Amino acid sequence: MIHHRPHPSRRDLYAAATAVLLATAAVLVGRHIQDVHHTLFVRWPPLFAEWDPHVGPGTPAALVLAAAGAAYGPALAARLPWRALPWVTWAASTAWIVSLALIDGWHDGIATRLTATNEYLRVIGRFHDIPATLRGFDDHILAGVPGSWPAHVAGHPPAATLTFVLLDRIGLGGGGWAGMWCVVLGASASAAVLIALRALADERLARRSAPFLVLAPAAVWLGASADAYFAAVAAWALACLALALTRRSLPRAGACGLLSGLTCYLSYGLALIAVIGLAVLVLARADLRARPVLVLPFLAGLAVVPVVFGLLGFNWWTAYHLLVTRYYQGVGGIRPYGYWIWANLACTAVITGPATAAALPRTANSLTHRDYRPTTHLALLVGAALAALLIADLSGMSKAETERIWLPFAVWLLPACALLPGPRAWLAAQVTLALLLNHLLLTGW
Repeated sequence: MIHHRPHPSRRDLYAAATAVLLATAAVLVGRHIQDVHHTLFVRWPPLFAEWDPHVGPGTPAALVLAAAGAAYGPALAARLPWRALPWVTWAASTAWIVSLALIDGWHDGIATRLTATNEYLRVIGRFHDIPATLRGFDDHILAGVPGSWPAHVAGHPPAATLTFVLLDRIGLGGGGWAGMWCVVLGASASAAVLIALRALADERLARRSAPFLVLAPAAVWLGASADAYFAAVAAWALACLALALTRRSLPRAGACGLLSGLTCYLSYGLALIAVIGLAVLVLARADLRARPVLVLPFLAGLAVVPVVFGLLGFNWWTAYHLLVTRYYQGVGGIRPYGYWIWANLACTAVITGPATAAALPRTANSLTHRDYRPTTHLALLVGAALAALLIADLSGMSKAETERIWLPFAVWLLPACALLPGPRAWLAAQVTLALLLNHLLLTGW
């Protein structure tokens, strides 16, 4: 039995205050750099957003959901039958994300988010012959070449864009359908993390984490961002891995491989999800040499997406090296590494909220326990996500916009909040931050 103190400790409050100071410093220093040197290319650093206080049609629903979630979320998560909890978590997360997005209205909040100049829907017409387009995909990655892809199309493997092409082909074309695809799938990431946490730690911690997975400030960017879709695919790959290892399930091993392969063909940077996958292997105490029956379906699933794209003429490694060149051709080559190396972490503090910052010292303390404890397992999972995020940060390939780019890692930091006492107060802090962000800023994603 895990006992929690009824009130936050001073250390919890100090950690949350440190995150607030980090974010404040990133705003003040970033504003100075942008005003003087114009090298950040964001209007409200460190976030890709602009100051625009407003309310919208989603405001009433967002306020109601925020209040109800903070007040009743922990009790509901504790009492629901387990089989219902992931579904309720997914549904509640969808409702929270949609309500926040609709603060900007249907048009600006969802329907046109994926039709901006550098987003995926603008190039659907160029995929009329999909095999031919994939064979020539690499030829259009660099800037300045004829028919150069927009920034985000060039910056991702073609499975990202191809998803929206296929949606269009089956009659679900346009920004509204694409936006809701990202919202609904992105919301499912919370259920995937919940399932993995139960398999790797215990059910009580999973239940305690559920309201925090739903009501995270990250929901602001899970609304109609393609990175929400990427986060969900990666989360389900890891959840399938956890279930395959703990239940010795062949179908889940195959599904893990398939989703892992797809993850890497949605975003180059998501190869770092393997860091969290390694933690899952450790937590499941998996000796794969003793379980070859699981390895074979995993490898078979893992091969599917690379083989299909390879046969269609797309080379992942060649495209990645071209992307690095393209990155430094654009604003990535101008944005100062010295600022973003720590301002990116401020973005993470914003999307995961003060509760996560408060919980991280408790997570670090849990890692010092050498005996088996569910909290230690949770801490290792959170620590692996933090390590993957730090590797991405040091690479210099994620300067700015990490409030959306790092969503696949951020959702694995949120379970740390299960270690906090007084969850209602911390949930109130989480939803307050999310409401302030969406009502005061017009985010770019």
